[in-house]
Amino acid sequence: MTARPPTGRPPTGRPPTARPPTARPPTARPLAALLAAARPAAHRFAAAALCGALALGAGAALMGTSGYLISRAALRPELGALALAITAVRALSLARAVFRYAERLVAHDASLRLLAALRVRWFRRLEPLVPAGLPGARGGDLLARFVADVDATQHLYLRGLVPPLVALAVGAGSAAALAALLPAAGLWLLLGLLPAALVLPAATVALTRGTARRRADARGTLDAETVELVHASPDLVAFGGVDGQLARIAAADAVLARVARRDARVAASGAAATVLLTSATTLAVLVAGLAAVQRDALPGVLLAALALVATAAFEAVRPLPDAARDLLTAHRAAVRLAALTAPAPPAADPPAPLPAPRGDLLRVRDVHVRYGPDSPWVLTGVDLDLRPGRRVALLGPSGSGKTTLAHLLVRFRDPDRGRVTLDGRDLRDYAQDDVRKVVVLVGQDAHLFATTIRANVRLARPDATEPEIVAALRRARVWDWVANLPEGLDTEVGEHGVRVSGGQRQRIALARAFLTGARILVLDEPTAHLDPGAARDLLADILGDAAGPGILLITHTPPPPGTVDEIVHLTPDPAERK
Repeated sequence: MTARPPTGRPPTGRPPTARPPTARPPTARPLAALLAAARPAAHRFAAAALCGALALGAGAALMGTSGYLISRAALRPELGALALAITAVRALSLARAVFRYAERLVAHDASLRLLAALRVRWFRRLEPLVPAGLPGARGGDLLARFVADVDATQHLYLRGLVPPLVALAVGAGSAAALAALLPAAGLWLLLGLLPAALVLPAATVALTRGTARRRADARGTLDAETVELVHASPDLVAFGGVDGQLARIAAADAVLARVARRDARVAASGAAATVLLTSATTLAVLVAGLAAVQRDALPGVLLAALALVATAAFEAVRPLPDAARDLLTAHRAAVRLAALTAPAPPAADPPAPLPAPRGDLLRVRDVHVRYGPDSPWVLTGVDLDLRPGRRVALLGPSGSGKTTLAHLLVRFRDPDRGRVTLDGRDLRDYAQDDVRKVVVLVGQDAHLFATTIRANVRLARPDATEPEIVAALRRARVWDWVANLPEGLDTEVGEHGVRVSGGQRQRIALARAFLTGARILVLDEPTAHLDPGAARDLLADILGDAAGPGILLITHTPPPPGTVDEIVHLTPDPAERK
């Protein structure tokens, strides 16, 4: 059998057997999706809105009652005539504080709970896309999306939904209260509140619609350039690229600063307009009240109460322009997150997965893979068998599809044609996690976390004992080095394993794979960072255990003679055979 070379022509033969992954839900209405996600917490946000309305309502009533009390006390009545107003002021003061505290507590509790759920939700949507790659995505921009953008989505609930509900309740209640005392005063208050509640937020949306997109994109660019500066600093210093990178960071920061200044001007203008409307409405209510007092239609002691209630009512509509801007920010953040996670995953769990496989025969039959409908074929007609105790070497130049084949075996992606079976059943019939308990991949650039050697190895099996960790490190030929370290297993390896050499990093990753007890190991260039002697000894250990797991050794160079059962060549030369 031959491993046929990749070509740009579609293969002939039997029809495709791949099952296309389930398409993502449409993302044209990201705000609607966010609102749907908040449905389980709707009662908490409703309670927050109620507490907020009661707090502001108590504040408006406190202002009105205080104005009445001062006016009434100026007439020097009997103390008993003021007792009710004095008690009301005390009660309303306490109520305002209690309801304000309750509103903050309930709103932030609901928002943070939902934020945690949203972060997990977005991560779960991103996770199946990452192993196959995210074309065009940059690490810093991903960080911005999954930190700043996810944080911004909470504004939809905390600042975008609760303030309008509070404004509606308090505004309507205040206007009704004034109308009960003096219809003209209620009408003037309503006429003042409507522009503040409708026109100013609409104007804010119109003026900041474009800046919300530019701000999110500029922040993503700034974060991406900053992360690149940190990660690529050795190369930037070596090749004199630091100034250019700093210039790109400064340019991104300048864009962000311009957007921030424009937003600040819009916010200041909205605040000023609200103050003008508040003053004008209060004056109109006061004039209407004076006219009513002169014609004996309103007791004079209520005049101050009318003006103070009108002023206090605007506290409810003052946050609305900011709420409109926060809604735009949340919408843009949701659009960016949806765009990132919109592609269908290259591999997806079936609706009803089979039980975890008990067998250990892994077969690849007539597999074809390409990365897009118009892309050339990366793999064509590949056949392969793996089982415990069997050693297979996969050879081929860069770009021949070796890593792609490795990704198929652990279901990072599914073939476009052909089948990969385990225990006689297609891998697509199993849950991905169940497949990866049987088949484990150790990549060429395996990741080490910024923690100890012990924690990095134990990642494979959190319940592993220290003797098991030591045995895995011995098998990876790295225990002697670890044992001589001052901290031993508790040695910190640093970010991305920067405190250990490339060879040590690779062997720690191998130890992690050995600890899993997997029945099949896929090793992508396991000796890439080792000297020839260490590489030879490590291969002898890995390939010499006939009773051990099945091994697929992905490499550029042929293994020593007699160490593998089969060699598969992925090469443009069709005469090459395995």
